[in-house]
Amino acid sequence: MLLAAEGTPALGFIGWIIIGGLAGWIGSKIMGTDAQMGLGLNILVGIIGGFIGGWVLTLFGIGSGGWIWSFLTCLLGAVILLWIVGLVTKKR
Repeated sequence: MLLAAEGTPALGFIGWIIIGGLAGWIGSKIMGTDAQMGLGLNILVGIIGGFIGGWVLTLFGIGSGGWIWSFLTCLLGAVILLWIVGLVTKKR
């Protein structure tokens, strides 16, 4: 198994798509926006959510883990991203 610099399993391109898609889809279910989003947007929200979730968790000093931890990080970030998008679009 390939390891990233921090000792965590490297996800790779396909891994990011799978985890991002699942996290984006579940995040959109949690936030009630699933009817408005397709597969591509769910994947994009999940991947961007991974960056947001990773940033938020590092602010609290929480490190990384394996596949499950990466999924939870993406899910947290996806929910935060969808919440922010909801705030911005409701003001219009």
